[in-house]
Amino acid sequence: MANTPHGGTLKDLYIRDADKQSSLLAEVPTLPSLVLTDRQLCDLELILNGGFSPLEGFLTQKDYDGVVADMRLTSGTLWPIPITLDVNQDTIDASKIQANARVALLDPRDYQPLAILTVEDVYRPDKSKEAINVYGADDQAHPAVNYLHSIAGEFYVGGALQAIQAPAHYDYVASRYTPSELRAHFKKLQWTRVVAFQTRNPMHRAHRELTVRAARARKAHLLIQPVVGLTKPGDIDHYTRVRVYKALMPKYPNGMAELSLLPLAMRMGGPREAVWHALIRKNHGVTHFIVGRDHAGPGKNSQGVDFYGPYDAQALVEKYKSEIGIEIVPFQMVAYCVDSDEYMPADEVPEGVKTLNISGTELRRRLRTGLPIPEWFSYPEVVKVLRQSHPPRAQQGFTIFLTGLHASGKNALARALQVSLNQEGTRSVSLLMSENVRAELSSELGFSKRDRDLNIGRQAFVAGELTRAGAAAIVAPIAPYDEARKNARKTIEKSGGFYLVHVSTPLADCEKRDHDGVYERARKGEIKDFTGIDDPYEVPSDADLTVNLSEQTISQAVHEIVLLLEKDGYVGSA
Repeated sequence: MANTPHGGTLKDLYIRDADKQSSLLAEVPTLPSLVLTDRQLCDLELILNGGFSPLEGFLTQKDYDGVVADMRLTSGTLWPIPITLDVNQDTIDASKIQANARVALLDPRDYQPLAILTVEDVYRPDKSKEAINVYGADDQAHPAVNYLHSIAGEFYVGGALQAIQAPAHYDYVASRYTPSELRAHFKKLQWTRVVAFQTRNPMHRAHRELTVRAARARKAHLLIQPVVGLTKPGDIDHYTRVRVYKALMPKYPNGMAELSLLPLAMRMGGPREAVWHALIRKNHGVTHFIVGRDHAGPGKNSQGVDFYGPYDAQALVEKYKSEIGIEIVPFQMVAYCVDSDEYMPADEVPEGVKTLNISGTELRRRLRTGLPIPEWFSYPEVVKVLRQSHPPRAQQGFTIFLTGLHASGKNALARALQVSLNQEGTRSVSLLMSENVRAELSSELGFSKRDRDLNIGRQAFVAGELTRAGAAAIVAPIAPYDEARKNARKTIEKSGGFYLVHVSTPLADCEKRDHDGVYERARKGEIKDFTGIDDPYEVPSDADLTVNLSEQTISQAVHEIVLLLEKDGYVGSA
């Protein structure tokens, strides 16, 4: 426990006594263990290193109830977000989790023991109450509420932690500071006033300008502290963002700013999350914290309305600022003025002065299409990083997923499409044919629905990895079940383009095309569970293209697929 430069104490749980650490490590093999989830791992790290001080473990039911009801621990201390260890009944049974039990908590990446939890209680939370009180609504359009109901276990385990070792990090290690390390760093630099800026997005010239103005107005230095744990689904990956931050840092005046990464699992909890972020920054030794417009907002609810008002977060943090113990800096919007080539506070721009802006949607469009991004908006060094991670569509990978009955012509179409794309010569083209996949990936699988779904899942995984690497993947299974096709789309779309092409050749024509006689054997009962005969084919309702090879040629079908790719920029331009 160490004094902070700005008052209060910091509860850093890491052990400095080698004998005590050895004793805990020796105890681990005798204990039941629990492998943490990614979110639990982030929470654990910030409990252990003091980022969540005064917490010394996962919330017991009394503390949880107080936090949910009125943002208070049983001690009366302000704490707005429940930090809980969620488990299901199977885990409770397997790990023998009960009061007074000791459980080793393991890193999900390498199964190394990180801490020992002494269980105080196991309780079933009221998740709807938690959703309404903490996040404002029991609406699963909110990512944290969706996590509560769809992912989190049904029970919470509360208890104190004993640290064994910190989670290992292999990326940007030099920019990862614990709260104690960061405060010591400030002391070494003789920084006494520090403004912290939180971000989960890339930063551009406007962000640089507003942070400089915030620091200048308070005669302070600047801490850029982006979240590199879990953020909003769909956000740009943290590797790209950190490269952007590193490219931006030299644009600050020498000695003004430092970069420190925060391994936080965000909840996108708006006002309560803003209070939480401020407390975390207080633990890291800062004196001022910038609270943005709609800070940590998740976007629209299921009725299409913003979950939180634009200034709700600022209002709640202002209400508790004396307890938090740091000064709150409202986020100041800035605008680019064309004639003077400078950014100014939006409320100070003289009437009639022309201003420019590029929205996030427009920026993504320019990245996708390769259109120029002007220097007044972002620095060339930043744009270069973004283009490396988000190349234009003509350089991205995609998957063409052909589905249809046996002998529908989809295999011939797949081969012809591969030839057509190969002549483009802009990317590698891989063909996953059913017979090859069955032999190489799924030889042990049969033709039950479960086995068919597993087979499609494996093909989707391979196609997704090819797509991620910038290749074109052509997949041509029968894929008779709608759910498996939708899961394949979800898997592959994380990596690039996905196009579902339904080869809708009618069953009667497929039987005429069947040179192997398998339909005839299926009708005689010699082959069971054959798609189209005694097993269903669920016609896609979400196909991006439908082709009937009884009514059109292979060449025409290939042309229609290429036109689809050309429309979206995947082919036809460099």
